[in-house]
Amino acid sequence: MRKILLTLSVLALLPAISANAGKIVTDSLSSKILGATIKYNVYLPDGFDKSEALYPSVYLLHGLYGTYEDWVSKGTMKEVADELMRSGEAREAVIFMPNAGNPDVSNYPNGYFNMPGWSFEDFFFKEFIPTVEKKYRCVGDKGHRAVMGLSMGGGGSTVYAQRHPDMFSSCYAMSAWLDQQINPNTPEEKKDKFYYTCKAVREHSALDFVDNADDATLEALRTVKWFFDCGDDDFLVTLSFELHKKMSLKRVKDELRVRDGIHNWEYWHTAFRTALPFASRNFDK
Repeated sequence: MRKILLTLSVLALLPAISANAGKIVTDSLSSKILGATIKYNVYLPDGFDKSEALYPSVYLLHGLYGTYEDWVSKGTMKEVADELMRSGEAREAVIFMPNAGNPDVSNYPNGYFNMPGWSFEDFFFKEFIPTVEKKYRCVGDKGHRAVMGLSMGGGGSTVYAQRHPDMFSSCYAMSAWLDQQINPNTPEEKKDKFYYTCKAVREHSALDFVDNADDATLEALRTVKWFFDCGDDDFLVTLSFELHKKMSLKRVKDELRVRDGIHNWEYWHTAFRTALPFASRNFDK
């Protein structure tokens, strides 16, 4: 009898739980800058269609070998966002997941920076943000905008917030690809699309940015809340250590979290559970 009553109680809750859920919309934007149509997923919180409210915006970036679909299909971000917003741990927000690559990294451009034939940073700030924030009713200011991502997207998030600190209230970088060694003597025939992705990461080094920052730039960086999250057995963890040290020496506050884990979706799934409440706490009230 107790088991039956417990089962009935759980079943009674299911409609309420499922009703209080956001949805994923797949959309696209025709870019003049890139000369291509860029797909993206967007998470709309529960009640978005029935509301006239303006929402904070979160930019959730995927990694190398990935696409805009990854955070939904592999990271189960919708379920996590639903849970966090339902419980009040995270504020309701619109979450954008743009496409910045292709699994065939040798033959297609990848990354969030400008490089030959792929001016993604220009696209992101000049076309993507203005278009999607207007279309999906976002507040559209620094105090209500956050950026986060994993691996290549973690590095992209960091550099975007470094280069555009007036645009973001917070940055949460997971297993971030923050710099890259490249061979300056690479022969021309070996310079495929992946080479130029790596070259762009080197040229947009988050470590060099802090080293070269003047006083005004450092003051601007202090207006962003920073969080770096990387597994103790991740091959990129030393980069997070280095950036944390450099920022500390320049008196730019950040949080560094090193947990048990490697460079995989199990780690990023749990990181997102921390990232979304972090972004929410740092939105303007």
